[in-house]
Amino acid sequence: MSHTAFTKEAFRAFRDDDRAGPVHMLNLIKLRPRADYGDVPPETDAEAMPRTGAEAYAAYGRASAPVLARLGARIVWRGRLEQVLIGPGEEHWDVCFIAEYPSPGAFAEMVFDPGYREAMRHRQAAVADSRLIRLAPLTTGAAFNDPDD
Repeated sequence: MSHTAFTKEAFRAFRDDDRAGPVHMLNLIKLRPRADYGDVPPETDAEAMPRTGAEAYAAYGRASAPVLARLGARIVWRGRLEQVLIGPGEEHWDVCFIAEYPSPGAFAEMVFDPGYREAMRHRQAAVADSRLIRLAPLTTGAAFNDPDD
């Protein structure tokens, strides 16, 4: 089963937990080999459409960047999956990053932004499977845990 969008129930629970402070969103993305735009509207130049999942995801990034900047969001970590040591070995993520939003409300505002909604068409065409995991940022250091967290 692939996951490419959140459910209304999951988004409602996200919005109901509107705690103060920033929220980090761990993004794990598996891209389609070929972008899938379904039926491209006739007024769209099909030759100009991204052809691969990577091209479509790049188009999503370019189109959504101004919205993220306006809301004060940013990418705080990016990495490339090298090996799964614990977990299903067949899982592979092409894109891995953590986005920081100033608040849960800022993330929700992004979801409803008209420019972001237009950018989402590229994401949906690009993504075969994904995970979007909400995290509360904590202090960093040398230990795996801190009794004060």
